[in-house]
Amino acid sequence: MAAKGKNLSIIDKDLNIEGELFYEGKLVVKGTIKGEITGESLIIAQEGSVFSNIKVEDITIGGIFEGNVFARGKVIVLSSGKCSGVVTCNDLIVESGGIINAEVSCTREGETVSAGKNQKNKNSSSKEEDKNMKKK
Repeated sequence: MAAKGKNLSIIDKDLNIEGELFYEGKLVVKGTIKGEITGESLIIAQEGSVFSNIKVEDITIGGIFEGNVFARGKVIVLSSGKCSGVVTCNDLIVESGGIINAEVSCTREGETVSAGKNQKNKNSSSKEEDKNMKKK
């Protein structure tokens, strides 16, 4: 694949694509894509819509995304973004106002951590710590 940032492609508004899409570099979507996407850096602009299964390095969602995304790096949901489906990534960033209605799995160094399980474990630990504090 080409070096990151080397290629820039734009799917402009009023352009609709259906099928499989492979690209190198950065892709900005202002139109609509339905299908499979494989590439490096994907940016869904505020006016863009993607209904797809995606495998990318990084994705920034400023418009609408529905489907499954596997990102080896970051998934960023901007304040104007809406994300639904299944998200697997290394880092997840959701700006205030961004909407994410998805099953999310974040991985770090080969370890998969479920957001719901982590929250439960944190709450359990807090309750045990509270009990220990009351005993003292």
